[in-house]
Amino acid sequence: MEILIRAAKVIDPSSPHHNSIKDILIQDGVITKIENQISFDGTVIEHENLMVSPGWFDMRAHFTDPGKEHKEDLESGSAAAATGGFTDVMLLPNTDPVTSNKNSISYYLKWNKGADVNLHPAAAITLGCQGKELTEMIDLHTAGAVAFTDGIEPIWHTDILLKSLQYLQTFDGVLINRPEDRMLTAFGTMHEGQVSTILGMKGMPELAEEVMIDRDLELLKYAGGKIHFSLISSAGAVERIRKAKAEGLNVTADVGVHHLIFTDENLMDYDTSFKVNPPFRSEKDRLALIEGLKDGAIDVIVSDHQPHDQESKQLEFDLADFGIIGLQTFYPALLSALGNKTEDCIERVTAAPRKILGIDQAYISEGGGSLTIFSPSVKWNYNGKTNKSKSVASPFFNQEMMGKVVGIVNNGRFISND
Repeated sequence: MEILIRAAKVIDPSSPHHNSIKDILIQDGVITKIENQISFDGTVIEHENLMVSPGWFDMRAHFTDPGKEHKEDLESGSAAAATGGFTDVMLLPNTDPVTSNKNSISYYLKWNKGADVNLHPAAAITLGCQGKELTEMIDLHTAGAVAFTDGIEPIWHTDILLKSLQYLQTFDGVLINRPEDRMLTAFGTMHEGQVSTILGMKGMPELAEEVMIDRDLELLKYAGGKIHFSLISSAGAVERIRKAKAEGLNVTADVGVHHLIFTDENLMDYDTSFKVNPPFRSEKDRLALIEGLKDGAIDVIVSDHQPHDQESKQLEFDLADFGIIGLQTFYPALLSALGNKTEDCIERVTAAPRKILGIDQAYISEGGGSLTIFSPSVKWNYNGKTNKSKSVASPFFNQEMMGKVVGIVNNGRFISND
């Protein structure tokens, strides 16, 4: 099958075509020509302000499969990812059973054969993600795990984190931790601040995130290795990571796309669509996260896709589960947060995740075959008809969205969203 992407702006700093307007001919899922103008009589992809980049890579998503397929399964999660522009997704290990042995890794790798979206399983650092006993990380790495993390659970055990840093150096593995001191956030439901006081809800202080980062950085200095902080949310966290990088520590970090938009003030109506962990914090924190993206303190932007059924969200705020979905609305959310700076940050979902995980890069060049095609000028409605996820736990549900992914090219196929 041949398709032509007509007059698209190339967003790929590694490509000689970066920031230029090109016609791109795709044959059987592979780029065969990149020229200023190509004569073509077949299927043409054409939109106002069309752009094309290497395929997007989401470095944090939860498909709850196996174990809770009623919330999301590999098919629905992959469909949401493809529609959201992602050719690759790293999955968290918090399934049932936890991703902690060779069979659980092979479950995802077998799915990849013939799939539209490549799934990259992260393996648990500890058995059951309980933080007490280490998994067989070398075996898991050999089986195909791309990183090691307890996912939605922070690594609370200091000696476990220390030994993990040391152990992973034997094969240059990546340790991912979501920094949170659970003793400081116990019974908390939102950011600790003026809004939580007004609403009469127990807060989750920035301190809980920042003391964990301080601890991890000290252990990194002692043990060596590398660490990736996932879902940082506070100005203090950004500053700590910025300083650690300046000191030469091997540290990277990501931020959830929704944390670039929302603050604790969005919770004034007790809407559980805004209940996430880490919580949406103050406007000062939100601006600090955006600044961290601009100056390189933050390396990656993630969807933090966490699907929930209605029974888990349509409850009193303090009883509802943490987490919202974000794959399908990732681009409109990013566009809303960054505006005309969005193009400058596309590398945070293309090259940066692949570099951190040690995965081959995708390029806009002849012979390339992993692309995301999108336009900031196309409007669409996000509702029950267009939603691909099994979950509707999104603050954007039943809203008009600005910015659309037109389609992806991956694994020899073009997947259209038109």
